[in-house]
Amino acid sequence: MKLNPLALANASTVVVVAVYVICRLAVGLFPDLTLAIAQSWFHGLDLTIISGANLSVGSFVLGLVSLSGLTWVTGYLFAKLYNSWTMA
Repeated sequence: MKLNPLALANASTVVVVAVYVICRLAVGLFPDLTLAIAQSWFHGLDLTIISGANLSVGSFVLGLVSLSGLTWVTGYLFAKLYNSWTMA
């Protein structure tokens, strides 16, 4: 089965942007909970030492744009590589 690179890139970007926005809302609404969750993901690191949220609009937009671009390129390249290695 071949993948449509544009469809995969677009779909993966929409999903990642949605998760990014939800995460931003969670950090703003529940900072202690999100810190506890992040701490549970990074075993052995004490994130409380560096816990300081930067919730500025500029930081949010820069993260959104850079993450969207990286996700789109990654999804597109993934589909192209997958298609080139698929036995059809």
